[in-house]
Amino acid sequence: MLTRIGNFLWFVLGGGIMGLAWWIAGILALVSVVGIPWARACFVIGRFTFFPFGKEAVSRASLSGHQDIGTGPLGLLGNVIWFLFAGLWLALGHVIAALADALTIIGIPFAIQHLKLAGLALAPIGLTIVRRRTVW
Repeated sequence: MLTRIGNFLWFVLGGGIMGLAWWIAGILALVSVVGIPWARACFVIGRFTFFPFGKEAVSRASLSGHQDIGTGPLGLLGNVIWFLFAGLWLALGHVIAALADALTIIGIPFAIQHLKLAGLALAPIGLTIVRRRTVW
């Protein structure tokens, strides 16, 4: 229940805007044709950005136990290209949103989430979004 409330507040108080930024980056990647491999990641992470609480980004290699095309050397190259064309700008957007959220006490958890997403924005290739396992 708390996850739903957190996701609702997150979406209304700025998460929706950054999710749209990810989707716009995905549309631009699709239009360029060369960026199609990055477009899917943009839409998946954009959906994660809309409602991040209760989920987390993890390496596909650690999840599956073996390397794939996105977790090896080609994934590294993809992340470098991503960083130069879109990652830096999306990360900057998340950092600015984090600074704005951190101005209030209630916004501090949202600021922390924006900083996590800023790190994700720098190098998303090779990661996947999964439900967070709670150990209680």
